[in-house]
Amino acid sequence: MNDDRHTTCTASAGGPSRRRLLALGASAGALAWLGPQAGWMAQALAATPPAKPTGQVVIGLSQEPTVFHPLLVHIEVDEAVYFNLFSALWRVDPKGNFVPDLVSEIPTVENGGFSADGLHWRIKLKPGVKWHDGTPFTAEDVKYNIELIQNPKFLAGRKAGHELVRDITVVSPTELTWRMDKPYAPYPAILSWTFFVPKHIFEKEADPNKPAFVNKPVGTGPFTWVERIPGDHITLAAYPAYHGGGPYLERLVIKYVPDLTVLYTQFQTGDIDYIGLQGITPDHYEEAKALADRVVTPVPQAFIENIGLNLGKPVFKDLAVREALYWAMDKKSIIEQIYYGLPTPTESYLPMQSWAYNPDLPKQSYDPEKAKKILDDAGWKPGSDGIREKNGVRLEFTNSTTAGNHVREQAQQLLQQNWAEIGAKMTISNLPPAVMWGDYWMMSKFDSAMVGIDFMVGPDPDATDFFASKSIGAKGGGGQNTCQYESPEVDACLAEGASTVDQAKRKAAYLKMQQLTRQDLPYLPIFQYAMVQGVKSKLQGFAPDVSVQENCYNANTWYWA
Repeated sequence: MNDDRHTTCTASAGGPSRRRLLALGASAGALAWLGPQAGWMAQALAATPPAKPTGQVVIGLSQEPTVFHPLLVHIEVDEAVYFNLFSALWRVDPKGNFVPDLVSEIPTVENGGFSADGLHWRIKLKPGVKWHDGTPFTAEDVKYNIELIQNPKFLAGRKAGHELVRDITVVSPTELTWRMDKPYAPYPAILSWTFFVPKHIFEKEADPNKPAFVNKPVGTGPFTWVERIPGDHITLAAYPAYHGGGPYLERLVIKYVPDLTVLYTQFQTGDIDYIGLQGITPDHYEEAKALADRVVTPVPQAFIENIGLNLGKPVFKDLAVREALYWAMDKKSIIEQIYYGLPTPTESYLPMQSWAYNPDLPKQSYDPEKAKKILDDAGWKPGSDGIREKNGVRLEFTNSTTAGNHVREQAQQLLQQNWAEIGAKMTISNLPPAVMWGDYWMMSKFDSAMVGIDFMVGPDPDATDFFASKSIGAKGGGGQNTCQYESPEVDACLAEGASTVDQAKRKAAYLKMQQLTRQDLPYLPIFQYAMVQGVKSKLQGFAPDVSVQENCYNANTWYWA
């Protein structure tokens, strides 16, 4: 294949001013939210929250939260716990704006929170915030958390951005300053997903990577830890001294039901009040819409369904194999027949609502004859059993995903047939969520995986964690580049997109990067999610948000009418 790429991303000049974009709480970093969320949001005005916490909500999730240290590598289901147990400096609302959490105000150039060049920061915290054990939360906690993430011995889930922070100075219990080594535009969004742990507990831990803390986590969020019954549920209780609004519920039960049909049945019978993450499967959508006292609606999500290919495996090192598998994927049948036409086909890792989305990428179509020719031309010849081989490597691999997801299993079976037709043998090997998304995924022990990923950081299109060479966990990096994809050109695009606050230049870098990933195919993109969410109609305050990974992020505002 002809390859004339260079290790720089050409970016056009112009765009909004640096001063404006440094605030990054405005629409420059936001997604244009689509979908019928207004009905849910209006419900919050339909009744008055209770004077004190009362009642409980059962949240039904198809995967089990298992990582209770929010700074370690984790998957999206764990954030269903983090948003309710811990706090960040600020969060993102459904319109893509930053709103204060632990800070008293969102830092901007105008209020002195940022210098105009983006290098000097001043953070002002809310006074009177306390950890769940009654210990005051202070600027020392913020300093400790950032320095912990920077510690090379700490297995941080995300080091990007944090690694640029220098000279952290605690000015007072509610104020601190620091300097950035260089401007890093995604950092405000990264901080919206950085949940803090208590210094006074962690500094006594022998190993911050394996702390006793995880057995009974202590945060500053709206709910406190009660219990965890592995394989079944987690219970949280209202924290009366919470520094924000609410909570209005006395208890929050996060229930784990791995079988999506059983999960839907429990929502149908009323045992589950809100069904999230994978949501209601498309084959139950029409029935679910007719359920009494339920609000069931598809909502767009930033997640992209992919086949992730482990480029560390010999069979996937050849680009011809990746191209052939993509041309031989009957994407249309997956979307229309298995997912009932609800999701949207895509060629990008970014959602279509992102300001950096590239709509001009080459369109895939199902063409097994073209796939066969690509393999023939690249020297992959059929063996005696019909499976292709090249230089002693068979075109044979496993594909894994979460066990119990019957819709994904149907898609796997279709792909298995598609790829057998071109001489590729795929064996399905599905695993329980805790195993699938543990070291098997994080440390790149899989061959290929069917996986839904939100590649962004909140509303920001930076995808350093998933595509940067330095983010390969299996090679000692900090991040989730589990496909072990390495591209100097993509690294350059990521660096350029993060190093300027000029949105036009950032967009040019990300447009180019999407061209490169579409060409290199470390992931075979299938569709952007349209997750069918269900919630009981009397549950007030529920508001879907495309900028978060799980829509129980604001459970502190929920209450029963």
